[in-house]
Amino acid sequence: MKNILIIGGSYGIGFSIAKEIQNSHNVYVASRTENNLSELNVTHIPFDVMKETLNCSELPDVIDGFVYCPGSINLRPFKGIKPESFEEDYQINFLGIIKVIQTILPRLNASNQASIVLFSSVAATIGMPFHTSIAASKGAVEGFTKAFAAEYAPKFRVNAIAPSLTATPLADKFLNTESKQEKAAERNPMKRYGTAEDMAKIALFLLSDASSWMTGQIIHVDGGMSSIVTN
Repeated sequence: MKNILIIGGSYGIGFSIAKEIQNSHNVYVASRTENNLSELNVTHIPFDVMKETLNCSELPDVIDGFVYCPGSINLRPFKGIKPESFEEDYQINFLGIIKVIQTILPRLNASNQASIVLFSSVAATIGMPFHTSIAASKGAVEGFTKAFAAEYAPKFRVNAIAPSLTATPLADKFLNTESKQEKAAERNPMKRYGTAEDMAKIALFLLSDASSWMTGQIIHVDGGMSSIVTN
């Protein structure tokens, strides 16, 4: 059994990942809230990535898989976004990754080949109005993914998943009515928006030995939005 650490796994994509692997691996979830985690066979560690340093006392000496799920969807016209908002998005989407990885680096190094799974966004690839802040911070994630993968190969594998709009609590304000759901589905080449389960399946593959020859990759799980036009 592998030891898997998920940051931000009490709901959404992180919760879906934890639910899928709870019986096959030792799963540690570090998050601000427990939500439904009490229903799962996982160890919860209270943690706010924006305010705290991760307490490693409950973690094993070896971490084989690491998934970072916290993020933001701050969509506004550029002229209305203050620099502080850019900084906040950068903190949660990117610098949080750095803080946690540097904290657990000895434990990752102790694994035979640790797998790190990060999350980017389709907005880091294609220009989308009102996405300047999220695109900037997720662009940093993609650059880091490749550079970190190069620096630590073959010891670590580092990959990032880049979704388009996905039904999670984070995106609820964009999907909280039937009309919004219909419009979101219509904009996507596959005529639907993503689900937490869609992203979890790819994350599980990247954590597994089935992807042992993959590193430094940005995996677009976006219904084709980043690469095809159908209308």
